[in-house]
Amino acid sequence: MDRTARRDLGLLLLRVGTGSVLAAHGAQKLFGWFGGGGLTGTTQAMEAMGFRPGRRSAVAAGLGEAGGGVLLALGLATPAAGAAAAGAMAGAVAVHVPAGFFNQSGGFEYPAFLGFTAAALGLAGAGRYSLDQVTGHRFDQPWTLAAAFAGSALAAAAVIGKRVMDQVPQNGGEPDDVGAAGHA
Repeated sequence: MDRTARRDLGLLLLRVGTGSVLAAHGAQKLFGWFGGGGLTGTTQAMEAMGFRPGRRSAVAAGLGEAGGGVLLALGLATPAAGAAAAGAMAGAVAVHVPAGFFNQSGGFEYPAFLGFTAAALGLAGAGRYSLDQVTGHRFDQPWTLAAAFAGSALAAAAVIGKRVMDQVPQNGGEPDDVGAAGHA
């Protein structure tokens, strides 16, 4: 097997593995599958973590993870899929930062890893064993790469910025401690 075939096989395995994990997390949020809270539980968790409105935040996080994950696994619209998943993971990282780096203490290690992996796949492309290849890269163009990552970065910054501003006390008291109240 030549180097190009090995690279494309590696991208396939990485896409399917990462995409499946992301899709499962999103399905927990949206549908309550795999022991998740569904939209009702995720809405409550999002509110507790300082993402308001909670329902809109729950839907956005669930779609970013589930939609981005499925598209990554399929290798379809890979730049948009990677950007959407990375943006969703940026919100999760923001929640876990106060607990430090390592996952075992509630830190941001795991969502950061998923976000960086999704972003790297979005930048690298899906490889030859993908629906992007089958469609002639119709949804994987240089302009879609730039637009997807710029849009995702702006959306993530706005959502995280709003969360931070919502935590600033209006009466001079202490900010709400919502850092590790739940799991994004």
